[in-house]
Amino acid sequence: MATTTTTRLLHHLALFLLLVQLGDAALAPKVKIHAELKPQPSSTYIVHANHLAKPPHFASLEHWYRSMVTTHTTSSTPATSSGRILYIYDIVLHGFAVQLTGDEARVMSSAPGVNAMYKDRLLHPHTTRSPGFMGLDPRDGAWMETDFGDGVIIGFIDTGIWPESASFNDSGLGPVRPTWRGKCVDAHDFNSSSCNNKLVGAKAFDAAANAMAGRTMNSVVVPSPRDKLGHGSHVSSTAAGAEVAGASVYRFARGTTRGVAPKARIAMYRACVLDGCSNADIVAALDAAVKDGVDIISVSLGGYHPVPFDEDPIAIATFGAERRGIFVVLAGGNSGPYKSSVVNSAPWMTTVGASTVDRLFPANLTLGNGVVLAGQSLYTMKAKGTTMIPLVSTDCLHEKGWKSWKPDKVMGKIMVCMGGANDALGILLQNAGGAGIVDVDPREWSRDGSSVYPFTLPGLTLSYTAGERLRVYMASVPNPVASFTFGCETVTTSKNRAPVVAGFSSRGPNRVAPELLKPDVIAPGVNILAAWSGDTPLSGDTGVPDARRADYNIITGTSMACPHVAGIAALIKKKYPNWTPAMIRSALMTTAVTIDNHGQDIRDNGFNTAATPLVAGAGHVHPRFALDPGLVYDAGERDYADFLCAMNYTAEQIRLFVPNFAKCTRALAGGPAGLNYPSFVVVFDNRTHVRTLTRTLTKVSEETETYSVAVMAPEHVKVTVTPAILEFKDHMEAKSYTVEFRHEAGGNRKAGWDFGRISWVNKKHQVSSPVAFQWKKIIGLQGPGEVNREFNRVLVLLITESSSSTVRTSQAATEIEHRKSPRHKSRGSDLALCR
Repeated sequence: MATTTTTRLLHHLALFLLLVQLGDAALAPKVKIHAELKPQPSSTYIVHANHLAKPPHFASLEHWYRSMVTTHTTSSTPATSSGRILYIYDIVLHGFAVQLTGDEARVMSSAPGVNAMYKDRLLHPHTTRSPGFMGLDPRDGAWMETDFGDGVIIGFIDTGIWPESASFNDSGLGPVRPTWRGKCVDAHDFNSSSCNNKLVGAKAFDAAANAMAGRTMNSVVVPSPRDKLGHGSHVSSTAAGAEVAGASVYRFARGTTRGVAPKARIAMYRACVLDGCSNADIVAALDAAVKDGVDIISVSLGGYHPVPFDEDPIAIATFGAERRGIFVVLAGGNSGPYKSSVVNSAPWMTTVGASTVDRLFPANLTLGNGVVLAGQSLYTMKAKGTTMIPLVSTDCLHEKGWKSWKPDKVMGKIMVCMGGANDALGILLQNAGGAGIVDVDPREWSRDGSSVYPFTLPGLTLSYTAGERLRVYMASVPNPVASFTFGCETVTTSKNRAPVVAGFSSRGPNRVAPELLKPDVIAPGVNILAAWSGDTPLSGDTGVPDARRADYNIITGTSMACPHVAGIAALIKKKYPNWTPAMIRSALMTTAVTIDNHGQDIRDNGFNTAATPLVAGAGHVHPRFALDPGLVYDAGERDYADFLCAMNYTAEQIRLFVPNFAKCTRALAGGPAGLNYPSFVVVFDNRTHVRTLTRTLTKVSEETETYSVAVMAPEHVKVTVTPAILEFKDHMEAKSYTVEFRHEAGGNRKAGWDFGRISWVNKKHQVSSPVAFQWKKIIGLQGPGEVNREFNRVLVLLITESSSSTVRTSQAATEIEHRKSPRHKSRGSDLALCR
């Protein structure tokens, strides 16, 4: 076992070092650069202004902002300054997005009333079974108790929406509430009449992304919210899609699909283009969503690495949404299994990791030595065993790999992609004459967490362990061969161990705030069936000749997990409309489960070990339990300001979040770990052997209740909770308790992590919080600015989205000569259509 583990770690290290060398070539959006084009003279900047400092002689903030641009730029006049300003923000933060040269930006940053400036950057997009797997049943339980979330409005910041999808029909829904201020725009390919009582808002924001790409857009033309990428339609239908019978992808996962909150309403704010999603556009979308009056905001987007909160416009803007009582849920990222890869990690954000459901799409690869490797596939032909076909291998994800696919090298052969592949690469291989493709997912220990793809030629996905067996076989014989077996099956059974945390799911420790546990929870995010855009190829890749279109698609990522939590939050909001965002997050976390359908600890598919709180947060969401949590941990604007003070943020930095903040006047007992959060991080170092933290619980149940504390702690840690019993009489009554954590191992404890749990229990409720203990030999970085500089040297694995919709081949694929050689044909009776 030790040898196997060592071998695997060496392969991971080799892959990681290779990717470091590849750098931006592997990870950055592929935009063609022509030598004859000069660099763009300007970039987009978000100017964060102190609106309280507006001089009185300006009639409005907008007039003041335009004056700033005219005064502090070299070529602007009052007339031309309007064209430079892309957006004006006045809800989630105050300021504007503007195009400036580097010199102009430096001058503008010192202008009176400017708090901060952020150069724009791109972020990226990170079901028939998943609601049922989470315990949602149309006949009783959480859905019946909340009327399926009827009337709650979820705003999505994403790639747009395909309004013609059956998942967005409004059958049986009444009109939207009269206080709703949103609308659907008319655009060149989107009619406002496409909206209804399900889709109650649709707008688009792409000025900054177009400016970044050098595209000149007509300012008079209204940008369209129509989904050209599929991602936005998928996530919105996952959270709030209507019931649709017979949904499937080529009959895979066939059944009745519905969102987690099927009667909730959808408002779409498109902030993404093919290149990615601009921060300036996202902030504009968040500003509009809050102004329109959404209840929940779902953001399945993120960067490649964590960013300090004061340097992150999305963290600042979502704080503004939270201040107005809006629950914001975000994807935690797809950069696992590497530690400290979780993004969107502020305490006012609910951060979600991805897990599996109990459904597989089995397919096998039989090697020439008789070994059968179990994988998964959505290939649409049945085969009990094709003839043996030669195997070859290359680095398929690297451009040099797939560009080398010429008929003389791949004709009639199975291409083995040890670093991963997808159906878009399969199309390129098929056009070059390849006979099959094997996608080895290096981040998934078993096939449970592997993404599935609708390959157009015989193909399947293998896990890391199966891939290693394949690697050994190919190295042991001069002419390796294999055959495929496809059953066209969807297998849903309790024998499939679930949930399992996906290996790609980003995990802690939290690089930006080390004493705050992230992610918060996990939710279904692997191979999720949901609505798709009619304008988008099934592969999701516009750089390959893929003419396939579908109403539904199966894709994977924390992007898919995020809307599951948004849907559950909508159910909670329906039952408890006056709850704060922190109360909703607490209900989700303290009722999450940590065991799987086999009664064992939830497993981490990145390393085949039990999933710790650094990987799974508080655990897997459970809607029915979350609707009756008993007690909750609440927090608000002042609590988060105290948290930032404890992180050594200056008053000037905190005013980016709370404009009228004066100074840090009260200490948060226990430092950042003292925030009233539903989880604990306890750090012991060379100088600290005792940590004391305080929490406050609020009773949200109606009846009188008494709770006793139950503690699980690792060896050599003594945990004392005072008081050990909490008695509550009144609804919304609050009581505090103190926890002393004492490290009793002296100096013998090695640096590392261990875990425990603190639960308040009675016969009806169990309010449970994970505890992560860290032993440090050296006190870590303290300043928020140092965090990002340290992490910049770490490169995340592969790409942000682990899905067929966003794992993209380079646009240079269009330059390949697509030969007219026939597609791979069945050999005799090897293959037959799925029926």
